[in-house]
Amino acid sequence: MRRSTTLVRACAAAALIATSLSAQPAASVEMDQWKLPWTDARGRDPFVAPDGRVWFVGQGAGNYIAVFDPKTAAFDRHALPAGTIPHTNIVGSDGIVWVAGNRNGTIVRFDPRTKQMKAIAMPEGVRDPHTMAFDGKGGIWFTSQNSHFVGHLDIATEKVRAIRTSEPPERTGPYGIVTDPTGRPWFDLLATNKIGTVDPATMTLKTFDLPEGARPRRIGLTTDGIVWYTDRGRDVLGRLDPKTGAVQEFPTPSGARSEGYAMTIDDADRVWYVETGHAPNRLIGFDTKTKKFVYNAAVPGEGRNAVRNMVFDPKTRLIWFGADQYFLGAVKVPPKAVM
Repeated sequence: MRRSTTLVRACAAAALIATSLSAQPAASVEMDQWKLPWTDARGRDPFVAPDGRVWFVGQGAGNYIAVFDPKTAAFDRHALPAGTIPHTNIVGSDGIVWVAGNRNGTIVRFDPRTKQMKAIAMPEGVRDPHTMAFDGKGGIWFTSQNSHFVGHLDIATEKVRAIRTSEPPERTGPYGIVTDPTGRPWFDLLATNKIGTVDPATMTLKTFDLPEGARPRRIGLTTDGIVWYTDRGRDVLGRLDPKTGAVQEFPTPSGARSEGYAMTIDDADRVWYVETGHAPNRLIGFDTKTKKFVYNAAVPGEGRNAVRNMVFDPKTRLIWFGADQYFLGAVKVPPKAVM
C-alpha cells in the first residue's frame, strides 16, 4: 500500500446564509483533504464501503480503481481493463465494487478479496455508462450521457435493460441518478430542462418539465419524496414535487455562473452541493425544512479545484468528495439538531 504524503485540513468558519442571502451567525465544521499519491488521473466519485474504506476511480489516463483507508491514510490502487476509463463507482453491502466503464461501454465488477475483475458489456448503442445507483432489489440503475440511455443491470443474471431518453438528433444527456425506496430511478436530463424517471416494471420513461433554461446536473431525494437538483443553467437549487409537477427555485449564494454540481443529502434532509463556477469552489448547505441556506465554505485548493460528485456516510457523518487537483476530501456534517 502507498500512503498519502499530504493532508490539508481547513476548519472553515462558514457563514450561515438565509434564502435572502442576508448575513447570519457563523458555524464551524472540519474539512479534511488528502493528496492522492498519483497525478495521472483525477480521483473522483468516492463511495464508502461497509468496512469504512473509501473507494474511488481515476478518470483519464490512469484508468484505475483505488481505495483509501481513513484510519491509516493509506491508498491502494488497481488497474482496470485497458480502455475502461472509469467515470464512477459504487460499493454493495457485500463489498463488491462496481465501476462504470465510460469509454468502452462496460460495467466492471471488482471483488476486493480475490482481486478478480469482470467486465459486463452493455447493449448495442450504450457506449458510455456514467453514474450508477443501487435499486435495493439486486440491481443497478445507470445513466449513459452521450448515448442518451438509462439502463438497469440485474446483478445476479448480468442482464441489462436500457431505454433511450431521446432519439437522434435530439440530445437529452442523462447525468446524475438516484433511486427512491421503491427502486425507481430519478435522473437529470442535463441537455434539457427536464427531470426523468423510469417505471422499473415496464421500462417506460416519464419526464417532468423545469423552467426554460434549466440544466439539471446532480440529483437527490428527501424522505418526503421531493426531488432536489443542482441547476447549472439558471444558477439555482431546484425543488420538484413529482406528485404535482410544481417546481420551486432557490438562487444559489454565489449568484451568476455558480455552476452547481456535486450534490448529496444527509440524514436530516439537508441538501449539500458545490458551486464549481468560481475559484475557489464553495460547499453549500441548505435546510429543506426551513428552506434556508445554512452553510457556505470554500473548498481548499488552487483555482476552481472542481468537485463533481459527493456521498454522505451516515455512520461517520462525513461527506466524501474528490477534487480535480488530485485530492480526496471529507466534511464532518453536524448532527440533525444542529444548524
